Amino acid sequence: MLMKWLRENVYAAGLLFVLRVYVGWTWLTAGFHKLTGGFDATGFLKGAIAKPAMDKATNELIYPTFTAFLQNFALPNVKLINFMIPLGEFLVGLGLILGTLTTAAAFFGLMMNFMFLFAGTVSTNPWMVLLGFIVLAAGANAGKFGGDYYVLPYLRKAFRKLNKGGDGHDPNKTAGGTRAPMGV
Repeated sequence: MLMKWLRENVYAAGLLFVLRVYVGWTWLTAGFHKLTGGFDATGFLKGAIAKPAMDKATNELIYPTFTAFLQNFALPNVKLINFMIPLGEFLVGLGLILGTLTTAAAFFGLMMNFMFLFAGTVSTNPWMVLLGFIVLAAGANAGKFGGDYYVLPYLRKAFRKLNKGGDGHDPNKTAGGTRAPMGV
C-alpha cells in the first residue's frame, strides 16, 4: 500500500520533489566544492587503507575486498578517483535537482554512499542512504515534477524501437501472434 502510494500518488510526487531537491543540492554542492577546490583523495585513501573498518571483537577486517580494492586499484589510480568522485557527486546532484534520470542518479548516489561507508566514513552517509532509498523506491514518480516527465516517455519509445530491431519488426511476433521467449 505504501509503495503504491509512493510510486503512483501525485501528492507523493510533490513530497518526493522536495526530498530529491534537498538530496540533490547536498550532492551538487559537495561535488562543486571538490571540483573547484583542488580535491585530492590520496590522504583519505591512505587513511582508509591504514585504518580500515575492523571488527572490535575479532580484530579482523570487516570489508577485506574493499580494502584490497582501495589498496590495489584506487590508490594507484588516484588521479582517476580525484576526477570521478567530484564529477559523480556533481552529476548525481544535477540529476536529482532536475529530476532527470532520477532513479539512475539516486542509484549512483547510493553506490557512492556505500563506498564511503565501506571505507569507514560515517559522516552524513547513513542519512543520505535513507533518503536515497526513498527516492529510488519511488521510481519514476520521484521525477514526475522534473525532466523525467519528458525524458522517460522518449526513452521508452526509443528502447521499444531498438527492441524491434530498428526496422519496426518485432522479432517476438509471428504472423499468428506472439512467440514464447526462449527457455519458456
